[in-house]
Amino acid sequence: MSVISVPVIAKDSLGIFNSWGAFRDSEIPRCYAIAESEEITGKAQRKSFATIGFWPRRKIRRQFHVRLSRDRSTNSRLIVSIAGRRFQLTASRFDGWSQDKRMDASIISAIRSATSMTVESVGRNGKPIVDAYRLRGAATAIDAASLGCSRLR
Repeated sequence: MSVISVPVIAKDSLGIFNSWGAFRDSEIPRCYAIAESEEITGKAQRKSFATIGFWPRRKIRRQFHVRLSRDRSTNSRLIVSIAGRRFQLTASRFDGWSQDKRMDASIISAIRSATSMTVESVGRNGKPIVDAYRLRGAATAIDAASLGCSRLR
């Protein structure tokens, strides 16, 4: 697992915390906590990752986003499971987001108290997509991203 390889366009590293990293790009401006999945089922088409983003100019804080390892079937749900809680995301073919700010807050609360997370759907080929994440270091990375963007406007 290489957190550092994911944010190729990031300007500033705010720290690496176990399998999670925090980064800031002052030009956009934005900050985010990010991790690559630790395990996937099937052959990946791309690197999968989860992020929690901060966009000060848009007044967006703690926005949850995932990139799937494979394209999903458009008629399948995209579900994030964390410590027995399940969240159905709004999804494109290979990305997913919380449905609203309330879901963002619930997902991040669950991430802070859990040890792992899975993102599940059905691929275009009909086979399951399961991207799994370790959450150790996630809370610290989220806090570092939040602090990193606290003075950006």
